[in-house]
Amino acid sequence: MPEWVRVPLSEVVTPVQRVVEVRPGSAYRTIGVRWWGGGAYERQTIDGSQTAARTLSIVHENDLIINKIWVRHGSTAIAGPDVHGCAASNEFPTFEVNRDKVLPEWLHYLTQTKDFWARCDAFSQGTSGKNRIKPAQFLTIDIPLPPLPEQQRIVARVKGLLAKVEEAQRLRQETLTQLNDLVAAEERKIWSDDALTHAPSLEEVTEYLSRGRQSAQGESQHYLIKTQHVQMGQYVPTTARLSPDVASKVKPEAIVRTGDTLIACSAAGCLGRVAQYTDNSGKEASTDTHVAIARPRAGVVTSDYLYAYLRGAQGQHQLRSRERGDWQREKVGFRLTELNVADMRRIPIPVPSIAEQEEIVKTLLELRRKVEAVDKAQEETAAQLQALPSSILAQAFAGAL
Repeated sequence: MPEWVRVPLSEVVTPVQRVVEVRPGSAYRTIGVRWWGGGAYERQTIDGSQTAARTLSIVHENDLIINKIWVRHGSTAIAGPDVHGCAASNEFPTFEVNRDKVLPEWLHYLTQTKDFWARCDAFSQGTSGKNRIKPAQFLTIDIPLPPLPEQQRIVARVKGLLAKVEEAQRLRQETLTQLNDLVAAEERKIWSDDALTHAPSLEEVTEYLSRGRQSAQGESQHYLIKTQHVQMGQYVPTTARLSPDVASKVKPEAIVRTGDTLIACSAAGCLGRVAQYTDNSGKEASTDTHVAIARPRAGVVTSDYLYAYLRGAQGQHQLRSRERGDWQREKVGFRLTELNVADMRRIPIPVPSIAEQEEIVKTLLELRRKVEAVDKAQEETAAQLQALPSSILAQAFAGAL
């Protein structure tokens, strides 16, 4: 391996401030820096009246930028063209790169290495998890610095290898997507839009359909199911318990039974997820207000059929198309949506004979097993692919590429 010289960052980058005064009525594109080498990104555009800062600093493409608080968590990046012209507060020190000595791409990959993060962490100081690094200390961190032609060679090599990893990851995901699309296509053939005509409603095919009650944590023997326990296609056994006074008010029909379909009715990112309740522990459990129980009416639909329908493409469309948004919350950065029981009651459920229901469930189960078998076979490959970028970068800056 070559013996590269190591130099402090101060030899290749210089602090820079392109100061602009903050004025109410003027718009400013703000910048952020993701953890663990995730790069710089445009956060949001704010009005000058929305910040207490009197001045901001403009970031240019190829600047090195850090977040003083989270630099120990890899919050360092080379600015890309998408954030050129964004404004940074004094929490985001910015440095101009001396291209006569170092390539911005070299620093770009360097900021994604565990060794660089560890060096930043060593200089971070503070309390309560907010360990700031001082720009002067940041500049003392030493980095490997081969000649520019060698930097160019290694950067090109790294780009090529990372592109191959990305392509392999893309092909893996594409395979899984295609398999899931085949399942969805089969579901749409079974439950076409025509099949919904004159179909009974969810209310008509269930003996119980309701969201849970407001909960309070406690130590009773009654357990509580929340949205995090309802993953798509999988019930995660709960360990949360209701307080004795709340548990005593749970009606018998609200206690979940094996075969019940659980539906996540709110919370960002999980609305519409369904899982089938299966728990052989014998413990009593009910749901909170964010999870509904759909219990099939005996002799009308089987529990497996109702679950398969609500989990499938048509059922998911019917659930998600009925979401209601809290627009006030969306304005502050996220959207909280929900499904109410009144809307769910009207969801059409095609109901063939019990024998046909069992055959449909069998067909879909066989398809899903094939998808899961392929997914499991690719898990090891996925883990290897995920670890490759770090390995490639580590070898690059050790001079092994």
